[in-house]
Amino acid sequence: MDYLEQLNPSQYEGVVNTEGPTMLIAGAGSGKTRVLTFRIAHLIKAKDVDPFSIMALTFTNKAAKEMRERVEHVVGSDARNIWMGTFHSVFARLLRGRDRGTRLGYSQNFTIYDVDDAKTIIKQVVKEMGLDETVYKPNVVYNRISAAKNQLISWQAYLANGELMADDASNLRPEMGRIYKTYQERCFKADAMDFDDILFNTDKLLKDHLDVLNELQQRFKYLLIDEFQDTNLCQYSIVRKIASAYRNICVVGDDAQSIYGFRGADITNILNFERDYPDLKMFKLEQNYRSTQNIVNAANSVIKRNRAQIPKNVWTANEQGNQIELIKALSDNEEGRLVASSIFEEKMQHQLKFSDFAILYRTNSQSRAMEESLRRLNIKYKIVGGLSFYQRKEIKDLLAYMRFVLNHNDEAAFRRIINLPKRGIGDTSVDKLILGANDQGASIWDVLQDPKHFVTGRTIGAIDEFVTLIKRFELEVGRKDAYDAAFDIAKGSGLMKELYEDKTVEGLSRYENVQELLNAIKEFVEDPEKEDKSLSAFLQDVALVTGQDEDKDRDPDKVTLMTIHMAKGLEFKYVYIVGLEEDLFPSQMMLSSRADLEEERRLFYVAITRAQKKLYLSYAITRYRFGRLKNCEKSRFIDDIDPGYIKMSTKYSSMESSPVSSGYARTLVQGIKKTVSSQPLKPKATAYKPPVDFKPSDNALLREGMKVEHPKFGFGKVEKMDFSGPDKKAKIIFDDFGEKTLLLSFAKLKIHE
Repeated sequence: MDYLEQLNPSQYEGVVNTEGPTMLIAGAGSGKTRVLTFRIAHLIKAKDVDPFSIMALTFTNKAAKEMRERVEHVVGSDARNIWMGTFHSVFARLLRGRDRGTRLGYSQNFTIYDVDDAKTIIKQVVKEMGLDETVYKPNVVYNRISAAKNQLISWQAYLANGELMADDASNLRPEMGRIYKTYQERCFKADAMDFDDILFNTDKLLKDHLDVLNELQQRFKYLLIDEFQDTNLCQYSIVRKIASAYRNICVVGDDAQSIYGFRGADITNILNFERDYPDLKMFKLEQNYRSTQNIVNAANSVIKRNRAQIPKNVWTANEQGNQIELIKALSDNEEGRLVASSIFEEKMQHQLKFSDFAILYRTNSQSRAMEESLRRLNIKYKIVGGLSFYQRKEIKDLLAYMRFVLNHNDEAAFRRIINLPKRGIGDTSVDKLILGANDQGASIWDVLQDPKHFVTGRTIGAIDEFVTLIKRFELEVGRKDAYDAAFDIAKGSGLMKELYEDKTVEGLSRYENVQELLNAIKEFVEDPEKEDKSLSAFLQDVALVTGQDEDKDRDPDKVTLMTIHMAKGLEFKYVYIVGLEEDLFPSQMMLSSRADLEEERRLFYVAITRAQKKLYLSYAITRYRFGRLKNCEKSRFIDDIDPGYIKMSTKYSSMESSPVSSGYARTLVQGIKKTVSSQPLKPKATAYKPPVDFKPSDNALLREGMKVEHPKFGFGKVEKMDFSGPDKKAKIIFDDFGEKTLLLSFAKLKIHE
């Protein structure tokens, strides 16, 4: 068959051996997507397997779409019948279908809460319980609850676990279990599941309802899991249950690229897979088609230092390539200038595009110095992992209206839209309504139908009008497709009118964003592959969009800036890994155990293997962190690379005698030499240029310790709040401008928690 002729011997074995438990260890750039898609195609075309009996799971909609298109290219339209998608999208579909979710007490139209929705509910629960919001921060609580669900620990099991309760007490958060309980009860009452609930409830359904488990076991005779090293205990538990009847489970992954431990990914799933399936067939895809020999060999020399791994020998037949170049900078700002200069020169010398370049860093905060330097040289760039389209306020507002029309119990959506546009219903009235519903054991919709017991005056009339509006929308949704229903809601709610009347640049942008959302819904309705054209189906698609699924840049020729975690699965001709310093990369938070340090090393391995042609590494000997200039030590990971594959860049390294050394750099060198003095020399700061979408936050939300951005002074940290006297003030230590005391009635600050 034609498609089999495109495979190397290892890939061929991985495709044609379709029966029984199989593990494909796929080294970086080894063509795993090709093997996975050809394996699915081979099942259908050569083995005559019914596409409806194949389940293929991955981690992004983008990856699932690419796989489906490749399979369809080989087998035709039958590929559309495969149950293929992300873990969350496939299992949400299962829960909605055939009233399976109703077995657990949910309706078919249950709402899916995104992370922001979940944190909003958590914040409200903490407030209602009278707990300290600075101790029980939504992000901390959410992560704790998420970790529990990933480990299949229900709130009941959590409260009964003495070790967990003791751990919470030692961290001065003894009420964590009670918050978990209340949060889950609140979500259930709202007929809503967060992302983790989709998986947790699927596992619970299969465990508690054996007829459902048997049905799915008989239906899905072949299971394929992509990026298996990124699965958590809950995900593995689900697929093991479904695959247990026919045992045709194929997992594809690379233990060397397991980098999501902080999200609950469990590397032991792939390391111990053979223990669970002793009759396992293992095939290793070791030929790298992406990178030069020098880059592949350098990556191998790094990862071999990890103890916990499946042995493999990644190799390539590609050209030898250049040595890795190491850039040593005097400061983080100097590092940005040297990297930007290198990109500019490489592009001009080799007739490259800006899109051939990527700058990878450990934390998002490192992008600032890079952005400033790129702007100075007029180099176009994009940041991946910033505020996504579906997280913008105006988009979330309209989506919340749609959600509440479909699910009247959705508390997060209700809070968002009840006074939007303004209808005279304040926060106090909203709190009374929700507390009333909780006290009465009623739904928020029940309370809205008869609000006079909880609110008074004109608020009652405003609520009645709101209820009438929602009921009208509900009737329209029942007889219209997603686009017509969404347009009716956007117009009838008054949101479009309010945005249209705002003639500022920001207002125009928000109005255009709403139009773009309606365009997306139109595309959804007109997509021939979408059988269900309802608004409910569209909202499920949107709720499960991942960060990598939204890359629709109209001008793709830009340098890409992103964290290494975001870069996984991508490749670029030229890659710059910046900030290679101890306590930054490896992160200071990942040095407490060998397991954590090995995950950091795997992260470095992933970064190296994104490069196709040339790789640069850079570090600074001083860096501003939390408002203070600190001396830095070169990362241990640089020394992990075999010396034969790396060289110091003389062209792009700051030395006193170097022609690229600026007056700023020389001044800084002199300052460093005077470290015996009490205060390190601070460089003269250049004016900060805020991003185009800079929008100040509400200063009432400002707290000590918060990270902020100022349109003139750039990034800083709130050192002290002063509420004495007639004006509230904040003392802020800015990265480049030092200490400033600002009057909050005038200061324009954007909060970055």
